[in-house]
Amino acid sequence: MNRKIINKISWVKLLKVMEKEAKKRNAPVFEISNYIDGPFQYLIFAVLSSRTRDDQTLKAASNLFKKAKTPEDLARMSIEEIQKLIKGVGFYRIKAKRIKELAKIISERGIPDNFKDLIKLPSVGRKTANVVISNAFKKPAIAVDTHVHRISNRLGLVKTKKPEETENELKKIVPKEFWRKINKVFVGFGQTVCKPIKPLCKECPFKLYCPSSDFLPSPSQEPSTGSH
Repeated sequence: MNRKIINKISWVKLLKVMEKEAKKRNAPVFEISNYIDGPFQYLIFAVLSSRTRDDQTLKAASNLFKKAKTPEDLARMSIEEIQKLIKGVGFYRIKAKRIKELAKIISERGIPDNFKDLIKLPSVGRKTANVVISNAFKKPAIAVDTHVHRISNRLGLVKTKKPEETENELKKIVPKEFWRKINKVFVGFGQTVCKPIKPLCKECPFKLYCPSSDFLPSPSQEPSTGSH
């Protein structure tokens, strides 16, 4: 497993540089907190975001939360009305049914603040549960989506096939104090620099350390940066 980049710079610097580059390019993920707040909205947003770009999810979530301020509001809405409000997201018809079902359950029982109970809810998987735990309840969790999985492997931080494996491996190497930052920062960096297709390797601040880069120097050319 190649963790050369972390040998050269600390997790503090890695996350700080990623966040700076992502914000400089207006990564959509950093706008989310301007539109949603609290466990209910984070939970519904996470369900809506599956297989959908963040800009489309933000638009749909904004439309929905203008009409549904609470789980009770959402539970009372018809599936057809929900569909119209979230039409821009992938599989919106299926998601409309699922979030209405979810709203009914949480309006009666509330939203659990732990992983074990969250994943018992319909349409809530590992990523969604960890997003809610991390963002809404401010507890340590690493939510691994396609961006986190891809970038962790590209940088050589992990060597995994599945997101759950990536989550487990990252927990071994990332100090717990940074777990909550991983998803948002990696997603922002993945949206703007380390893209799925045609990543901006020339502009990447880690191109000299990234094992997936075309710009790796030979050992004799490699700069010495030390740890920070």
